[in-house]
Amino acid sequence: MQRRTFFSRLFGSLGAAVVTQSVGAADRSVLIQESPIAGFQFHRGDAIWPSLVVDQELVLVRESSNSHDPDAVAIYFRQEQLGYVPRGDNRAVAQMLDRGENLEARISKLLVDGDPWERIRITITLC
Repeated sequence: MQRRTFFSRLFGSLGAAVVTQSVGAADRSVLIQESPIAGFQFHRGDAIWPSLVVDQELVLVRESSNSHDPDAVAIYFRQEQLGYVPRGDNRAVAQMLDRGENLEARISKLLVDGDPWERIRITITLC
């Protein structure tokens, strides 16, 4: 499938996406989504919190055998799981990972907030 066809199909199913261009034409990335981290409170998030910084790269791990969600995508910082891409927002990311697409996740916001859903926001881009 040609890249242009892929993007037109992707944008049709996801809505709008942002294309950013760096210095060279080959340095393009596409913002797939920005979302909170689901389940942050159930993992070691509070212990890891002091080590997190905005723009920190995170690792996305596909969990296709997850019994609660077949589209599950876990989010890791170093060797520690922070949580998951929210269930309502994970299908496109899961499909892209399954196809071997090069996705990058980064921390976009860190908020000192009582609600664990609002403490960390991440961006996921197609590189």
